[in-house]
Amino acid sequence: MSADDNDHDDPEDTGDVRERIEQEADRAVEQFDEGIVDLLAWVLDTETRARIYVHLRQHPESTSEEIAEGTGLYPSTVREALAALTEEEVVTRQKRESDGAGNNPYEYSAIPPSDLVNTIVGDIQSELNTVFNLDDHIGGETTLEPDDEPVTISVEDANDADASEDTGDEGDESEGESDDTDV
Repeated sequence: MSADDNDHDDPEDTGDVRERIEQEADRAVEQFDEGIVDLLAWVLDTETRARIYVHLRQHPESTSEEIAEGTGLYPSTVREALAALTEEEVVTRQKRESDGAGNNPYEYSAIPPSDLVNTIVGDIQSELNTVFNLDDHIGGETTLEPDDEPVTISVEDANDADASEDTGDEGDESEGESDDTDV
């Protein structure tokens, strides 16, 4: 046997491989998280609002101070963004209950992602239909009826889909089944 054959059993090499795998996994998670933040920044208009939304999904019922600490954003920036997100009903706000005297701070929670998507679907659908109906808007020929909308976007929560499959609410019959009783 050569010296190269024994290198595969060296515990230091195993540790190095494990460390490299962990580093790659951490890098992949970080890139995934950044991709999510980028997508949410598109939906919520700014990266600041996206980071706040992600933090609140991970840590519901957080105060503005806790959000600032968790995101690394300035407290005043967080408060300003929370005011706008609350007004837009992307986050909910309630007083934190405490047994002691003094001011009870507000705590915030983010709406579920499916609800967030539902809030923007109507706007996107309207804009897409405007593009599809561009000829109507500029006086050109059209093939659509006046009330037709060529784009319709439906959003279904995965939990709702699972429930309807479990209860058979979809109404689809399996292949090969028949209601015919005549023989």
